[in-house]
Amino acid sequence: MNLRFVEAFVWVARLRSITRGAEKLCLTQSAVSNRVAALEQELGIALLDRRERAFKLTPAGGRFLQYAERLLALQREMKTELGSPEQLPLSLRIGGIETALHTWLIPMVDLLKKSNPQLELELTIETTPVLVEQLRRGSLDLAFAALPALGEQIANEVLAPLEMVFVGPLSMARKRPLSVDELLARDLMTFQRGSAPHVALLDLLRSLGAASKRVHTVSSISALVRLAESGFGIATLPRAAVEQLLARNRIAILRCDAALAPLPMVASYWSGPVAPGLAKALHEALVFVRAQ
Repeated sequence: MNLRFVEAFVWVARLRSITRGAEKLCLTQSAVSNRVAALEQELGIALLDRRERAFKLTPAGGRFLQYAERLLALQREMKTELGSPEQLPLSLRIGGIETALHTWLIPMVDLLKKSNPQLELELTIETTPVLVEQLRRGSLDLAFAALPALGEQIANEVLAPLEMVFVGPLSMARKRPLSVDELLARDLMTFQRGSAPHVALLDLLRSLGAASKRVHTVSSISALVRLAESGFGIATLPRAAVEQLLARNRIAILRCDAALAPLPMVASYWSGPVAPGLAKALHEALVFVRAQ
């Protein structure tokens, strides 16, 4: 039995799509379809129920998936045991929102590199919707975003939320908090439309009776900091990120009578069998982030 054909079937079943399975394996859809068909011919059974419009395994396909997962796990174990794992590169595909980049993502990557010298890192910084879709499609191994990724064999771990604060130019730094009226008198800025910080700011404005207040949206933390520094307006940013930027920018964290909701953080990753080295790196990454 060709294990490449078995791997193709496993990814099609995991991602519930021949198209996504092909994307994951960097193959054409026809190549993946042919591999699954060859397996079916060899086994003498149908693995995919092609009578349904929605993706569905046959009962035999569901049973074979369990054996297929075990076959691939055994193959990885044999390669690790009999091969030279110290010479094999380990590819870890991590995605994160920009907030993670400006807080603990770089120290986490440094730690992984030191404990896994063979690590080849693929790092993606994107918005939450893009990250959860990439993980769901199998293009990422681990994602740090504001929402969980939904799908079979995807695990989600809720991390400690990040405190959000108002940030303005250094000239606004003072001991007493900003009043609500002083806050509303300024232009307000936050992350891109529809993001968790944007929704939280709009909810706060509604609670203050200022639902019609104009809010500027900016997709970059660096741009938000530069705009706040220039006096363009007051930005909402994660405290952990701002504290790292205070030394390099003339900005200040502004206390305010109105409080912002914290930014949720979720780690999402594939829970199915993976290579031992990859499982170790994923475990180390999660342990590090929990400690933060």
